[in-house]
Amino acid sequence: MDYKYYTSNNNGQDDYGLKYIDDQGYGLICKDYKVEFPPQHQDVQPGMEYLMTPRPIFNNPYYRSSGKLMNKVAIITGGDSGIGRAVAVGFVKEGASVAIAYYNEHKDAEETKEFIERLGGNCILIAGDLKDTNFCDKIVEQTMKAFGKIDILVNNAAVQYQQKSLLDITDEQFDLTMKTNMYSMFYLTKRTLKHMLPGSSIINVTSITTFKGEPELIDYVTSKGAIVGFTRSLATNLASKNIRVNAVSPGVFWTPLQPACWEAEKIPTLGSDSPMGRARSSI
Repeated sequence: MDYKYYTSNNNGQDDYGLKYIDDQGYGLICKDYKVEFPPQHQDVQPGMEYLMTPRPIFNNPYYRSSGKLMNKVAIITGGDSGIGRAVAVGFVKEGASVAIAYYNEHKDAEETKEFIERLGGNCILIAGDLKDTNFCDKIVEQTMKAFGKIDILVNNAAVQYQQKSLLDITDEQFDLTMKTNMYSMFYLTKRTLKHMLPGSSIINVTSITTFKGEPELIDYVTSKGAIVGFTRSLATNLASKNIRVNAVSPGVFWTPLQPACWEAEKIPTLGSDSPMGRARSSI
């Protein structure tokens, strides 16, 4: 892969800490520099990665794989971008084939698939609404048709909406958040579980906000708290079948959810209340 030194964009504006990009424009290294994000907002959920400035860093070219997931098959929801994209790339480097289920972020999904294929990996894309049980059936059916088995399920897809007050959260928004973030996880896990053998793994993405709260993401935090309970109970339920169930709880990462959720003025200070005083720009 060819690398080029990046100092500024075509308009001579600040590079926001991004120092190297590859020949496709993806950031690769962002360390030892102060990372700042310019004000920006997207009026779509769950957001488009190709519109973000700077682009999130999802690939570490210096990572040395060891075949940990050789010949495994993984379903990754929301795998088109953000944390899901980084997971997909990491899994493929370790030898897995991946089925990426996503909503409507077609450009991001195609970019992810192209990147994975350049790595020599196998990837299928399945677009649709996870709130629809028929789509969850489709994900499982197409994955089984393409790869013949399912070893790993990563429940990552989510939405979040900024609201100043509980009174601003409509019943419709609360219903949408819970169905997207929690109901879909139940639907897809239930259908995938039928094909999982001992040694399989289910990984649910929750959030650090579950444990510390977030005053302007009340419905989102509620859904992520439900995921913690779901994970703990399912883990004990499936332990005797030797199927692992774990949750990961990310802090503030630079993903499409951020500009899709927060008002533009919030973005430059994103993560400033975290121990490191900033959001992470890389996975």
